[in-house]
Amino acid sequence: MTGKIDGAATRDGTLAYTTSFGKECGDGHYSDFLGGHVKLSSLGLGTYPGAASDEADEDIARIVERALRGGINVIDSAVHYRYGHALAAVREGMKRAMAAGVAREQLFVAVKGGFLLLQEGVPANFESWFDAHIAARGLGTRDDLTGRHLLSRAHIAWQLDYAREVLGLETLDAFIVDQPELHIPRLGKERLNRRLAEVFEVLERAVAQNRIRCYGISTFDGLRAETDATLFQSIASLLGLAERAARQATQDQTARHHFRIVQCPFNPAMTEAFTRFAQATGQGNVASALQAAHQLRVYVMASHVLGKGRFALEDPLAAQVPGARSPAQRALQFARSTPGIGTALAGVSTSAHLEDLLAVARTPTLPRSDYLKLYRRAD
Repeated sequence: MTGKIDGAATRDGTLAYTTSFGKECGDGHYSDFLGGHVKLSSLGLGTYPGAASDEADEDIARIVERALRGGINVIDSAVHYRYGHALAAVREGMKRAMAAGVAREQLFVAVKGGFLLLQEGVPANFESWFDAHIAARGLGTRDDLTGRHLLSRAHIAWQLDYAREVLGLETLDAFIVDQPELHIPRLGKERLNRRLAEVFEVLERAVAQNRIRCYGISTFDGLRAETDATLFQSIASLLGLAERAARQATQDQTARHHFRIVQCPFNPAMTEAFTRFAQATGQGNVASALQAAHQLRVYVMASHVLGKGRFALEDPLAAQVPGARSPAQRALQFARSTPGIGTALAGVSTSAHLEDLLAVARTPTLPRSDYLKLYRRAD
């Protein structure tokens, strides 16, 4: 790639993808992104695993290319993954896939931001590093920092543009604020929400400038917790923040927000997004996170579907998922067949795990009645 590639996922592009590179995929593998007729695969390629090395970069590039040519058109990455190596490997994989005929308009590329980019590894003197690389550049202060997560307008804006530059893409399909709930114990929810509103305003401006198409948040605990838990996050409240941010960014009181995605863990040991009813939707009912997202028109991407490799070895589903030939395949099929989950993300760093991903993509998703039986058997 030279320069930045224009475009983003489109209705016509992704539809063409389903009948070309995705023609061997099973029924139910593609769904509409929030009714916009952009077709997204039920499985997405995560790029978190792997060492920060040239060898791992080459492995990931090959995996990205094969996934894109095999019916997986959702790529999930982050600025900080593998100490900054992940985005460059994704770029190389996309370059190879595009040379084989995959078009930019057929792909949905989501990038997470928030955690610090430590390209040289964890610094021996973190405070000196922070002063030189963050504070001196106006990207944030220590008051914006919790652990290695920095939530400020300047930092998110910088990470967004950094991702576009490294990926060689003019427009990201989605920018995801990663785990903002980490700041709640230090700031409290009210102060965090004020910070998020400021960040959402930055992201609304990025949408207006065609640097991204939409945005959202990724959580670990936020959408799985009980309503009264410290780290609980309300989808309806997040949309309220986004609505106010859109109006502030445009100075138009009728402006509509572009908050479209939430990510949360989902696997055989972490089913709370489906089973725990903790979300008030503002529509007169209390729902699970997946139900609330559906009612509020937010697309759900499941993360940690293999439990960072745990469910490639353990097999809690045993033989209860028909057609799957390994523990990993059963976990993937379980997550992507869950009503309300649009795309299940799996971090892949080996060709063997990619084969599991592609094998599941070629099979139909579980019928709803068969899926619900898994819970009855668990009881």
